[in-house]
Amino acid sequence: MQSEIHMPGLSPETGVETGRPAQSTLHRASGRWRLGFALALCTALLWSVLPLALKDLLRQMDASTITWYRLSVSAVLLAAWLAPKGFVVRKGGAAAGTRRIAALMALAALGLCANYILYLMGLDRLTPGAAQVLIQLGPMFMVMGGVLVFREKLALPQKAGVAVFVLGLLLFFNLRLGDLASMPHAYAGGLALIVAAAFVWAVYSMAQKQLLVSYSSSSIMLAIYVFACAVFLPLSAPLDVLRLDAVGIGLLAFGALNTLAAYGCFAESLNHWEASRVGAVLTIVPLLTLFAQWAGNLLFPGHVESEPLNAAGAAGAAMVVVGSLLASLWRGAGKSQPPIAKSQ
Repeated sequence: MQSEIHMPGLSPETGVETGRPAQSTLHRASGRWRLGFALALCTALLWSVLPLALKDLLRQMDASTITWYRLSVSAVLLAAWLAPKGFVVRKGGAAAGTRRIAALMALAALGLCANYILYLMGLDRLTPGAAQVLIQLGPMFMVMGGVLVFREKLALPQKAGVAVFVLGLLLFFNLRLGDLASMPHAYAGGLALIVAAAFVWAVYSMAQKQLLVSYSSSSIMLAIYVFACAVFLPLSAPLDVLRLDAVGIGLLAFGALNTLAAYGCFAESLNHWEASRVGAVLTIVPLLTLFAQWAGNLLFPGHVESEPLNAAGAAGAAMVVVGSLLASLWRGAGKSQPPIAKSQ
């Protein structure tokens, strides 16, 4: 995905000479990990409530039209914000070749477009809980991408944290995983769509991170939004918005604003924190979604279905939290992040 310039370098984790070549054209996080963590957490919160709104909206509007509206509103609002800056904001990092920039931009745009439509198509066939279990393959693919593509290191506690998190996730969703095994064959297509959505999201994330070497995150997102609007327009039916009721209009507006805010936070978090650690924070999204479902069921009884939770699920919830903290907050060999309370 990237070309390499070989020269002696320092470990990004410890500052000790590694003896291995450093890749000067690879994006390096700014080191402002507190800001990166806060932005990643905001992304997780926004993404956790989004499937509940989209699932309801799919009863009134098709996936392509929903996607086109979400991206169009995001493009217009972001363009208005960037207009005084000249739309494209370059950075002072190493400049890549024009062809390489174009290839990375195309990869990021196609990856995000595919993620949007594949996830909605899968969500239309599955429950939000099942979709959220499977879509967590995306952050895990991103963690692997951070290690394999960007040469980010995972310390032993981070590796243990990932293992604890995965086990905790399985325990937390043990009743849901049983449902997945017994679902009718009609759901197989939905499961495959969500897995594919997770993979292309990770591809988008890696391309987006490398583009941050030369351009601001907001400029990159604007280019992706404009491209995506053009792709989805022939597949959508914009006039269907006239048939939405008041609830549908509200859900569509929420989905569009959520899109702009969540991906803005996500893109900027990659600028300040390593991709593997951002991905680790995002793995808590299913836990937050389940809490949102529980709260929604209290506010609107019978309208939002809550996930079942047994003793194993409760233990898994604790393991998810511990595993996520270990995987995302450990700085490196022999040096841990300060407690979260001190970083705020």
